[in-house]
Amino acid sequence: MPVILQLSDAHLSPRNDLFRGNLELIRRIAEEVRPDLVVASGDLSLDGADRDEDLAFTTEMHRAFPGRFLALPGNHDVGSHARTMPHQPIDTARLTRFQTHLGAGRGVVDLDGWRIIGLNSEIMGTGHEEEAAQATFIADSVADLGERRIALFLHKPVFVTEPEDPTFDYWSVPPHARGTLAPVLDHPALRLVASGHLHLHHRFTRGSVSFTWAPPLSFIVNPADQEGLPGERVCGALLHRLDADGVETTLLSPEGIATPVLDEIRHLTYPRQAA
Repeated sequence: MPVILQLSDAHLSPRNDLFRGNLELIRRIAEEVRPDLVVASGDLSLDGADRDEDLAFTTEMHRAFPGRFLALPGNHDVGSHARTMPHQPIDTARLTRFQTHLGAGRGVVDLDGWRIIGLNSEIMGTGHEEEAAQATFIADSVADLGERRIALFLHKPVFVTEPEDPTFDYWSVPPHARGTLAPVLDHPALRLVASGHLHLHHRFTRGSVSFTWAPPLSFIVNPADQEGLPGERVCGALLHRLDADGVETTLLSPEGIATPVLDEIRHLTYPRQAA
């Protein structure tokens, strides 16, 4: 039974020592479990979109985990759509910086009976040339699937209400970009869609597919800033055990893990926004 450890939203930086203790607690569990694959589903860094040193530091910290490693970018790593992040729109320079440290930002890993597909949600809907390249990658990733089941990982959830919701928001993949995901989302072999970004832990099913929002390794957000979003405000990671036709997901939130609220530490993390 393949085992995947999902890490998300670590927000690490060499400029402070925040959140490193949480990452270390999960790393100790990983040393015992020895996962077949570690997926970091975005926002590995605090400000990798503008700071090379943040990406270099978080790369070192994440690669200390056992198992194969697949890193997917989040908005704090590479920027995002200009409509939601006008001060850090995704561009070639930001993508290249991430790729230099952490790889392509998308990938396919085959485990026993499964195909793991990782995507870059931050280029979706932007019109950047990487979006077209990823669309081809998505189609190719299911072309030779065979009898495998599919587990899909990305930073932003595909949707936070309903797949057809036309709302363009900060929290999910832009509605006009979701069609590109159809070869995977509509595939009968899909069993898991796992994301991060929301700093909430939540699970629900649609048909035979489990949708899972990973908890952050860093901080939680004031409920007033996430009105209408369901989920548990807890820090930790997820362990996905893949059987023949489904996924068993376990929350890892060990004793001693810190759960700071962003409002209380904002001056230590994003001083420019605080100012």
